[in-house]
Amino acid sequence: MNTDFDVPARPRSALNWRVLGLLSLYRILMPIALMGLYSVGSSRGLVLLDPRTFFGSLLLYSAFGVICAVLVRNRVLAFGLQTLLQAAVDIGLISLIVHASGGVAGGLGLLLLVPVGGVAYLLDYRRALFLAAVAALAVLGDTIWQGLTEHGDSASYPTAGLLGLVLFVIAASSSLVASRMRESEDLVRQKDLDLANLADLSQYIVQHLRESLLVVDAGDRIRLINESAAQILGDVHAVPSALLGEVSPRLLYSLSTWRQVERNQAHPPSSFVAADGARVIQPHFAPLGGSAPGPTLIFLEDNSLMAERVQQSKLAALGRLSASIAHEIRNPVGAMSHAGQLLAESPSIGAEERRLTDIIRNNADRVSTIINNVLQLSRREATRPERLQLAEWLEDFVLEFSETMQVPTAEIGLQEESEDMEVRFDPSHLHQVVWNLSDNACKYGEPSEGLRVDIRIGRLKPNDRPFLEVADRGAGIETQFVERIFEPFFTGRKGGTGLGLFIARELCQLNRAILLYEPRAGGGSVFRIVFTDPQRWEE
Repeated sequence: MNTDFDVPARPRSALNWRVLGLLSLYRILMPIALMGLYSVGSSRGLVLLDPRTFFGSLLLYSAFGVICAVLVRNRVLAFGLQTLLQAAVDIGLISLIVHASGGVAGGLGLLLLVPVGGVAYLLDYRRALFLAAVAALAVLGDTIWQGLTEHGDSASYPTAGLLGLVLFVIAASSSLVASRMRESEDLVRQKDLDLANLADLSQYIVQHLRESLLVVDAGDRIRLINESAAQILGDVHAVPSALLGEVSPRLLYSLSTWRQVERNQAHPPSSFVAADGARVIQPHFAPLGGSAPGPTLIFLEDNSLMAERVQQSKLAALGRLSASIAHEIRNPVGAMSHAGQLLAESPSIGAEERRLTDIIRNNADRVSTIINNVLQLSRREATRPERLQLAEWLEDFVLEFSETMQVPTAEIGLQEESEDMEVRFDPSHLHQVVWNLSDNACKYGEPSEGLRVDIRIGRLKPNDRPFLEVADRGAGIETQFVERIFEPFFTGRKGGTGLGLFIARELCQLNRAILLYEPRAGGGSVFRIVFTDPQRWEE
């Protein structure tokens, strides 16, 4: 049960303990100051009626101050009990000091202002006024006693009354200020708690978002990154406070390029391959705040997921279109091709007319090829994956390709990091994909050191996924066309149908693999097939 002097049962901040510590320091220093004042004698107006009581009270008060300092420092007693003890001793000993120096007329009654105001700061308004009332009654009682013993005069009563009023004002003001400060402290504490909860909630949401994102400051240092983005960057050092250039130089290059472009111009950042080598990542940048340069929010989008949705939409359109192509286009094209062939066999046409018939026949063959590719894509059956020893399969493929395309085997480089590498793929699909890539390397590549095609198999770090690369030393693909080479009907070469790479990637996706392009160091192109994770094969 609370008594009138009980301090409210609320959490006390360190400031309250510091107030008690400062009051203890006051109790130590104040007697020293009074003794120094007494040493100058009556010139300072300090006249003692009872020197023994005066000096005894000073020594006792100073010793009490030392004891209080030890108690406060070590938290020996409860806060409320220490406050009550100090308030009672302050009023009692200072009243003795005032009495020994001739009462309130001596002016030492003002010594009560500091302890009353300090203790009132630690109490609520009602208890602070009660403390001021006790101190005022002590002053008034001493004044009455001085009058009864003929050591005082009638002029001391107004002084005692004025001092009592000042004590009430000091106690009330100190308590009100403390109350406002406690309210502000509670509000700040609540705001801090709310901010901490919001920070935890934000951190939880960021870490569990499906989207991969990170925040980079103006100094290119990572400030926030979720687990998904760290997996894409594939670096154990992809943590807050790490430099982006050390984690992903290519992402830093894209960010620097984006910062240099005017914001009112459309300039999509270049994509890059994820650290696992199995995904194409498209970064998106957004500035945070109004300062420039300032922090940047980076979204990392997996292009393979987006491309899959787009391709499914395109395939649906191709499927609807292919039904009419066979009847509406193939027959007229066949008729034109046949007519051109018959016209070319006529003995009456000249060289110029024969050149025109060649154009008709060549373009008719090209249209027929496009139709066959579209129909093949729309009518393809479900994949039939098998376990393949990649090195053994590749050796047979190289022999077949060299014999069919009349390419010497010496011009086809084959590098095998492991002879027991096993993959899961439909053999016919893999044959079609690698044939198409090798054929493109022969058509568009240039011999380098006696090689026209470089084929390499191995495992990616750190996920250990098997891959197959087909590389050449040609002119490569122009930067502005890199993002479109896998689109249907897009071709950067004269005479191409624009369906070869599109079909190759589709066949890879059917087998849960991915086909990626990278420019080759020193010039040329590299097409990499990243096979499905062997540890996740479905039996």
